[in-house]
Amino acid sequence: MRQSRSMRLGIREIPNLQQWLFFSLQHLCAMVGATVLVPILIGMSPATALLSSGLGTLAFLLVTQGRVPAYLGSSFAFIYPIIAAQEIGGPEGAMIGSFFAGVVYGGVAIAIKFFGARWLLKVLPPVVVGPIIIVIGLGLATTAVGNAMYMPGTDQYSLTHVMVAAVTLGVAIIAAAYFKGFLNLIPVLLGLVAGYFVALWQGLIDLQPVREASWFAVPDLMIPYITYLPSFNWTIIVLIAPVALVTLAEHMGQLMVLSKVAGRNFLEKPGMHRTVFGDGLATMIAAMIGGPPNTTYGENVAVVAITRVFSVFIIAGAALFAIGFSFSGKVAAVISSIPPAVIGGMSILLFGVIATAGLRMLIDNRVDFGEKRNMIIAAVILVIGIGGATVRFTTHFELSGMSLAAVVGLCLHAVLPNRKASYGKETMFDSQMNTKRI
Repeated sequence: MRQSRSMRLGIREIPNLQQWLFFSLQHLCAMVGATVLVPILIGMSPATALLSSGLGTLAFLLVTQGRVPAYLGSSFAFIYPIIAAQEIGGPEGAMIGSFFAGVVYGGVAIAIKFFGARWLLKVLPPVVVGPIIIVIGLGLATTAVGNAMYMPGTDQYSLTHVMVAAVTLGVAIIAAAYFKGFLNLIPVLLGLVAGYFVALWQGLIDLQPVREASWFAVPDLMIPYITYLPSFNWTIIVLIAPVALVTLAEHMGQLMVLSKVAGRNFLEKPGMHRTVFGDGLATMIAAMIGGPPNTTYGENVAVVAITRVFSVFIIAGAALFAIGFSFSGKVAAVISSIPPAVIGGMSILLFGVIATAGLRMLIDNRVDFGEKRNMIIAAVILVIGIGGATVRFTTHFELSGMSLAAVVGLCLHAVLPNRKASYGKETMFDSQMNTKRI
């Protein structure tokens, strides 16, 4: 069937009002499920996450000169470190760590500007990044299962909660596996909605706060030097900031796929240094107002691939709608009323997807685990990361979990022989940058 002109909007093509409204809301629907799920899991405000997501996306579009049709939402990679950081310095301390993650992005962007992006593959080989991503996903597995199985705040088993979690998970799986078109792009949202109604039927949701909420309400913001005084804590910074190096690999991959879908080489124009800096700026903006770190979304790539709508004006529209919804007390109350069983059911899928993304990185780069160095590096990272090992240097500085696993993995990569084996075979990066392997 021949596509209409409305379904072929170019990157800088201005849509009419009807197109703008329809595609902007459609785009936001694909992003909103995962974006609000992250703050719920880490005990932050979903409304603030929507606000920071919208502001971060607008900042990204400005930095990339309106050339990259990408929407930024809450990053799942930071959940585990932020939860650990909150135990040390509370939500405010976690925001300091998140801000420095954005600073890492900025430093990498400057280095890419002057030295190119090839050095990133030397510093972050797939055999290190892949297992770290697996650790991020599997490290959260007990949280997902606990929310799905037990009464909130207890270790009391609940068959009702298991049923609600199963419905949430089942609908998301069916949507992802069997639905076509746009419905295939919003399995998280569909799963959350289905689980929510089942939980409501089972009496797990109190709608009184929703009825009492006002239509307009300012999100709960955490602003340094206004609502709190920043405290410099090396442990928190070491816990969170290095995660930026892991999400950089995700950023590169999605940017390359988006380039292929749009028929443009975004690695060269506007340049990866701009996209990385835009990602980092979005994360710093989020940290300055109390939102989770932002990152580019795979769902964004899927939406533009199916609709063939690449207009950055549509992306900006989705961001503006996210900002608008963040100031609705009703919307915030509905999101906050989602019960743990629904969150648990969805988390089982999402955390598993994170872990399998690490496996996919290893497979796509064709890392050979017949090589002993690769097997050793991956094995040590997985056990240290999932096991939660800790090395405490002082009472105010320690390395633990994923951060320790990353440091050990990079050290092993540096000292073990046959380093070339850890980079795998040719990747999409090489073909797009037209460069030789390391």
